[in-house]
Amino acid sequence: MSADSVKSRKKVNSDIPKNTKGMKHLQPLKPSLTSNLFCLLGNLFGIQNCTQNADIGPDSSFIHERTNGREELNGKRKSSRPNEEARKSGHVAVKRNQYSIGPRDVNSSRKSLFWAYVFWLFGGVFGLHLFYLERDAHAFLTWSTLGGYGLGWLADITKIPRYVRDCNNDPKFLQELVEKMRRNRSPPFSTSRFISAVMVAYLWGQMVLLAIPQDEVWGINWNTYFHWFIPLAVALGVWAVGNIGREQGKPWLTIAVSYITYSSRWYFYDDSIWLSIMMFAAALTFETFSKEWKLFPRKKRSVVDFLLDFRLIRLIRSLWRRAATVTFCAILYIGLWSSFVYFNGKVTDSNGDEVPVHEALHHFFTSSWWTDFKQSLYEVYAYAQQNGWYEIWKAVITLSDPQGEQNAYRVLGVSPTASQQEITTRWRALSRENHPDKVKDPEKQRDAQDKFMEIQQAYEILSNIKNKRNRRNKQSVRDDF
Repeated sequence: MSADSVKSRKKVNSDIPKNTKGMKHLQPLKPSLTSNLFCLLGNLFGIQNCTQNADIGPDSSFIHERTNGREELNGKRKSSRPNEEARKSGHVAVKRNQYSIGPRDVNSSRKSLFWAYVFWLFGGVFGLHLFYLERDAHAFLTWSTLGGYGLGWLADITKIPRYVRDCNNDPKFLQELVEKMRRNRSPPFSTSRFISAVMVAYLWGQMVLLAIPQDEVWGINWNTYFHWFIPLAVALGVWAVGNIGREQGKPWLTIAVSYITYSSRWYFYDDSIWLSIMMFAAALTFETFSKEWKLFPRKKRSVVDFLLDFRLIRLIRSLWRRAATVTFCAILYIGLWSSFVYFNGKVTDSNGDEVPVHEALHHFFTSSWWTDFKQSLYEVYAYAQQNGWYEIWKAVITLSDPQGEQNAYRVLGVSPTASQQEITTRWRALSRENHPDKVKDPEKQRDAQDKFMEIQQAYEILSNIKNKRNRRNKQSVRDDF
C-alpha cells in the first residue's frame, strides 16, 4: 500500500468524533419515537419521502449534504460563521488519535471483489461471501434465514462493492463515512434495516416458542419457565441486526421494552398479535434510543501484542475466534429447531395416526431391526480387530460385485467353481433355448431378445475373468521358477 494511501487513512481516522453519544449542540437531534414511526410508514406507503432514510439515493449510501456551515475534513471552515453556529449546523469537534472508524489496520490483507462475487454465487445463500468480508453477524443472519429468504441474497448483488470498500477501509469510503457521521448524531433511519430487524425478531421469537415442549417432559412443565425467553430472543434479534456494519447499540433498553410489552400476551391470546407488538416496540426502541455509530478506541500495544504481530498468526487467531463464535451461534440455532422437531413434531404412520417424533424414535431404537443392525456392526468390528480393516474392505468390494461376476453366474445358472468348459456348454444351451427367432409372438419377442443379450453379456464377463485369472496363475508359476 502506498504512503499516500496510509497518510490519507490516518487523516480520515483522526477526524472521527471521540463519542457522538451524549455530546451537546449536535444537530440534527436524534429523531423521536413518533418521527421514526411516521418515517417508516411514509416510506412503506409512499406518503412522504423521509430525508433521513439511508436507503434513499444511489448505492444506498448517504443522505443530502448540508451546505450551511460545512467544513472540510482537515478541520478548516469554508464559511466565516462562528464555531457555535458551525456546531449547531451539524458539525462535531474532533480530537485526534483517539478513535478509529475501522478495527482493521492498514497492514491487514485486502479483500477481493472478484472472490466476494464468487462466494456470493456459490455460497451466498449461506452467507459465505459475508463471512469472507468479515461481516460475521450479517453472515450468520443470512445463513439462518437462507439468504434473507432469497431477497437479501439478490440484493447483495449491488451491495457487495460497498461491502468490499468497507472491509478494505477504502480512503474514499472512509471520507464519505466521516461526512455522514458529522451530519448525523446517530445513524440515519433505514427502512430495509428496520424491516430486517422486525423479521429476524419475529423469527427468533417464534423459534423459541416452537422449541418449548408442549407436553410435560420428565414430569416438568417446561412451558412455564422457557416462555420467558421469548422476549429475550426478540430483543436479541433486533440487536443482532442493529449491530451489522458501521452501526451498533446496547441491547439493555431493548430487552427491557421487550419484556414490558410481553405482558400483552395476557390481553391477546393469539401468538401472532402479542409477538408482533413486542417486536415492533423493540425495533422502534433500539432505533430511537440505542443506535449509534460504531467507533473503535485505539488500543495501546503491549509487548505480547508486538511479539504476536505477525500477519499469519494474526490471521489464524482472528479466523479461529470468528469461526468459533459463528459455530456456537449455529449450534444454538440448530438446537432450537431440533428441540421443536423432537418434542413437538409428529410423524404419520401407515394407519394414518400421528405419533410424536420422540416416541417414534424411542420405538425405533427398541425395535428388533435396530437390535439386529447393532449386532451386525459389532460383529464387523470384532472381525476387523482379528483380521484387519483391509479384509473388511475386500469383503465389501466382493459383495458389491463391481465386475458383475456374481450376477453372471446367476444368469447362466452355474456355480463360481465351474470350469470354462462348463460355462461354455451352459451358454450354448441357453442361447439355443432363448434365441429370439424361436418366439413368434411380437409382444414377447422384445423380452426374449433382452434375455438373449443378457446371456451373451454374462458369458463374455465370465470368459474374460477366467482368462485373466489363468494368465495371472501362469505368470506366478514362471516367477516361482
